Amino acid sequence: MLLHLVPSSSPITAARPSTQRLPCVAAAAAVTVRCAASSSSTPSSSASEAAAAAGKQVAKVHSYGAVDYERRAPLRWSTLYRRIAVGHGGRPVGRTLGAWDEGERRLDKWELCRIAKELRKFRRFNLALQVYDWMTERRDRFPLSSSDMAIQLDLIAKVRGVSHAEKYFEELHDALKDKRTYGSLLNVYAQAMMKEKTEGTFEQMRKKGFASDTLPCNVLMNFYVDVGEPDKVLAIIDEMKERNVSFDVCTYNIWIKSCAAKQDADEMERVFNQMIADLSVIANWTTYTTLASMYIKLGNSEKAEECLKEAEKRTTGREKKCFHYLITLYSHLGKKEEVYRIWNWYKATFPTIHNLGYQEVLSALVRIGDIEGAELLYEEWASKSSSFDPKTMNILLAWYAGEGLITKSEQILNRFVEKGGNPKPNTWEILATAYLKDNKISEALSCMEKAAAVKSASKWKPRPTNVESLLASFKEKNDTEGADRLLSVLTSRGCAEDEEYKSLINTYAFAGT
Repeated sequence: MLLHLVPSSSPITAARPSTQRLPCVAAAAAVTVRCAASSSSTPSSSASEAAAAAGKQVAKVHSYGAVDYERRAPLRWSTLYRRIAVGHGGRPVGRTLGAWDEGERRLDKWELCRIAKELRKFRRFNLALQVYDWMTERRDRFPLSSSDMAIQLDLIAKVRGVSHAEKYFEELHDALKDKRTYGSLLNVYAQAMMKEKTEGTFEQMRKKGFASDTLPCNVLMNFYVDVGEPDKVLAIIDEMKERNVSFDVCTYNIWIKSCAAKQDADEMERVFNQMIADLSVIANWTTYTTLASMYIKLGNSEKAEECLKEAEKRTTGREKKCFHYLITLYSHLGKKEEVYRIWNWYKATFPTIHNLGYQEVLSALVRIGDIEGAELLYEEWASKSSSFDPKTMNILLAWYAGEGLITKSEQILNRFVEKGGNPKPNTWEILATAYLKDNKISEALSCMEKAAAVKSASKWKPRPTNVESLLASFKEKNDTEGADRLLSVLTSRGCAEDEEYKSLINTYAFAGT
């Protein structure tokens, strides 16, 4: 059933002017629930200029009473940030900070937290954690609050794993186990899709009175949508109403997403209209991109495009993520012209486009089949980038590999390496997949060995389908040497005792292995 938010001749619009704003309060830890500020600006040429100017302004940071790191005028933290981000001299972050602290200028907590925040923004979690570890070792100079520890807990989970985050939480003083650190732990479990621990932690928060805020409820609801249990969202909504927990933009967005997950268009319409009637919140770009993505899933392209136009009206010059969603969603609609229009608006708004921006557009162009455009964009990125992120190159490499274009696959990877790029394990496996399609078993195995040899914190394990293809070939040719080499790869990546891999090994076992 289609939604009938307004007459079909009019685009979806809010029923009242955007005169109020209640920001979606986020915990110190990085949370997966999307939320953004709203704006009534439009993507006209004058608005684009205004958006570009706005993009140069610094956003305010809202969190449980945490310090607003961005209100201070930028000092020299940006220079130190760049030095850390590019891996100055290949030194660990701690040595870089120590050298700066002793030789340049004595650091303060604000600068360090601002650097870590920027690193987290660009998903440089390992580097951000090293900044916090450095402060932790100097607590006499840098006293850490529960908000700081919530961030550190989240980073530990992302870099070292959930078990290390659990240990960190257990060792905290009881006074520091408040709604911030509990909320961070809840989010860690939710992101790891650990249902029993997510629900158990929320129950603990409920008993301690920490579930009286909107954020943990949002995290739990978003978790249920992500694990395919959207029916449970309504129970949380009812509990929030019963306990007078306020709704924010994120709450409504998740509720809308849960309705679409159930393919209940009528309920989605009702929730959206309730949101518009709620004077405490303002529908923002996230609301409309959420609606658009749900309409796309429901097969209503017309309504999806209307929602994207409404999202554009609420786009500001400081939200790169909004541009990413617009580009991605327009590509799902097959709107090539719109993808390029948003991309040009994006470039006019921000003086610097980072790797993630190029990755979003490259993926969109590949999705709509504009490979020539994707290749030109990749060359633009390669000519400008100072940090050759293999994720960008992998997008085109994967398409070439999928089409069996081995020569092009080899060429793009070779040029990437020549420019100083370092392939990741999955880069080599993408190429291995291409070789397997062309029955080049020796080359595929060599790629697997190169992937396993990459020294990084990657949790890469070879795809079982590729392992099966190699084992089947080795058995057919009675190639014990090849089988032994593959087993060495599996052992080095901790796969030898995994039941799925053990089953494959047993299935394709042959004399000599």
